[in-house]
Amino acid sequence: MSSPRATAPNDRIKATLQAQGHAAEVAEALLSLDADHFHFVRRVMKGDVPQSLMDELGAGLEATQFHALSAILRIRGGYARPPAEATVGLLAEEMALDPSRASRIAADLVDRGLLQRTVSQEDGRRSVLVPADAAWALMEAFLDAKWQRTIRLFAQWPAEDIVTFARLFGRYTEGMREQYPASV
Repeated sequence: MSSPRATAPNDRIKATLQAQGHAAEVAEALLSLDADHFHFVRRVMKGDVPQSLMDELGAGLEATQFHALSAILRIRGGYARPPAEATVGLLAEEMALDPSRASRIAADLVDRGLLQRTVSQEDGRRSVLVPADAAWALMEAFLDAKWQRTIRLFAQWPAEDIVTFARLFGRYTEGMREQYPASV
């Protein structure tokens, strides 16, 4: 049973939504969406999703190590940013970590043979992180395993539901980008 204090915010939010003209069912739906969104983000941020796949693949990586490897690939590939040489500083920025923590994670990935430290082509004084062949193979295996699970997740969904869900989720994430712009 929830404490009165725990339910009070939802009651207040529901009242606010209704006062703004939203039907009770819309207010309930938005509160339900908010709760489901929280659980989804928590599973991703906590690392449950990638850790489950790393375990399935027998990769021997923790979620944080996988997130670092993914961040390096995003930096190099220009995903949501211009392509760049991956440095420890950019890794720290991408993962919102202290540079010393990012450096320790990168060193561990180098020790595991997933990354190599090389000299920057832009500035010979700077060290950059380059994915080794083993990292590319791991990411391919990860994506294959992820898509197998995604296919199973949607196996019982009618095609029109999948198309509608993708369209609405895209619309939702675009709205999130507008309402919560990335800090520069």
